[in-house]
Amino acid sequence: YLETLPPPGQPRLVGADASHAWLAVYIPGAGWAEFDPTNNCMPGEKHVTVAWGRDYGDVAPLQGVMTGGGAHTLTVSVDVEPNPEPVKSRKSKV
Repeated sequence: YLETLPPPGQPRLVGADASHAWLAVYIPGAGWAEFDPTNNCMPGEKHVTVAWGRDYGDVAPLQGVMTGGGAHTLTVSVDVEPNPEPVKSRKSKV
């Protein structure tokens, strides 16, 4: 997900925070680099990573098996907003 802010004086676009993918590539000698061609930028703190994978099949937001008749639909809405409170670190219970 990506927190987006409209230009000054412009309304927020519906679906602006919709899920999308960006890429990460390993460059020998330089390490990992990320690119977001959809938004023409380098991913930063406003990009929210929820999964890593080789392709969509590795990171699909919904997986499983459904049986039954009739039509099925799924509607999802996402809003990404900054949290004004500082993030507290959590220690693993492992």
